[in-house]
Amino acid sequence: MGLFDAIRDNVWPTVTVADKQAAQAAREARLMNAVVPSGSVSRGSEVFMAFTGDMGGGLPTLTEQTAQTVAAINACVKVISGAIAVLPMNTFRRQQDGSREQIYDDALWWTLNEEFHPRWSSAAGWTFMARSRLLHGDAFAIIQRDPLGRIRHLKPVHPRRVEVYETPQDRLVYAVYPVNAAMGSAVEVYDQDDMLHVPGDGFDGIRTPSPLRYDMLVAGAGAVATQEYAARFFANGARPDFVIQSTSGASRLSDEQFINLKKQIDEAHGGYARSHRPMLLEGGLEFKSITMPFEDAQLLQTRQFQVEEIARIFGVPPFMIGHNEKTTSWGSGVEAMGTGFVRYTLRTHLHAFTNEINRKFFRQVSKFAEFDTTDLERADTQTLFNAFSVALGGQGKPGFMTESEVRRKLNLPELEGGEQIERGMTALQQTGAANA
Repeated sequence: MGLFDAIRDNVWPTVTVADKQAAQAAREARLMNAVVPSGSVSRGSEVFMAFTGDMGGGLPTLTEQTAQTVAAINACVKVISGAIAVLPMNTFRRQQDGSREQIYDDALWWTLNEEFHPRWSSAAGWTFMARSRLLHGDAFAIIQRDPLGRIRHLKPVHPRRVEVYETPQDRLVYAVYPVNAAMGSAVEVYDQDDMLHVPGDGFDGIRTPSPLRYDMLVAGAGAVATQEYAARFFANGARPDFVIQSTSGASRLSDEQFINLKKQIDEAHGGYARSHRPMLLEGGLEFKSITMPFEDAQLLQTRQFQVEEIARIFGVPPFMIGHNEKTTSWGSGVEAMGTGFVRYTLRTHLHAFTNEINRKFFRQVSKFAEFDTTDLERADTQTLFNAFSVALGGQGKPGFMTESEVRRKLNLPELEGGEQIERGMTALQQTGAANA
């Protein structure tokens, strides 16, 4: 029985290593020999894109590698994945009165905050999974448990190595292919309870559409084409195009003369290091420039617009990736945009991760994990201290935090007797004091 038949019939744990290696060999052959079907399939169609990732129109194919050469895409991915990687993820126990109690002695905290896997630090693991979700739509990590079923490690897996299948029992099964079958390893199959699968926008119950092929297809491919043009433009000394033509009465160049002239021009004037050299012409030839002012090309304006468009796709304020125009166009400016990034962009990603972790790790209401975004949302020092003053019961108003709680927020040691809440004066006492 083949691997895929076994997954369909829900007997995949009994498949032999030889069957798994055969499945890997078949997959590699399918990828190596993938061709675009002829006939009714047109360039730019869904089927064409499924095989090639090419939208047509002469734009370059956008892949993970080419996308990361675009500074704006790379910067947006770094901002989001870096923000997720530095946030602590804490585990809590929910009390019957609705309050929460943080769990400090849970071994899962070490996995989520320090070491995903013996080969992966947690910071590297969160960064990898966030980048996978941003560029490919889905993030995957194998959940490794000890003999008692307790979670011990998370092993991130590149989305291109994973194929997802739906079983007749309405469950998902994940086939994880090795990087190279020639190394002797075989495809491994995991039940959905043993795979952390964090989907993105457009999830259909199995996979998420790749942002490289949809969200960023035009903007990203256009940015790649523009920067390649800019590189060639400046590598050639930012020199306008020109023609070399024969003057009236000059004889036509022979094939040999034409080839020699072309070779001399390439050798003497090609590339940035050879730009602006005087050109020596003979035999009735003259040089004629084709004027194309740099402003008309609008290269810089085009690239600036692409930065804004890519930032818009990722939901990142342009100033956070070094684009400093129009930084006061929202609210009170940069500070408001930074707060908006945390609330409307980052929280979307954080919720996707916490939702999948809670449903796969705990499966109960009493325990849950949550990212601590306090540092990202913390205001300036004066505003922060004014807020804590109100929380402690300043200006005669009732407080709602203890000194110990405030000191914990500031990562300061607790003081003896700091567990009392300052109630302040009641409304009746305030009225009496005013009439006295």
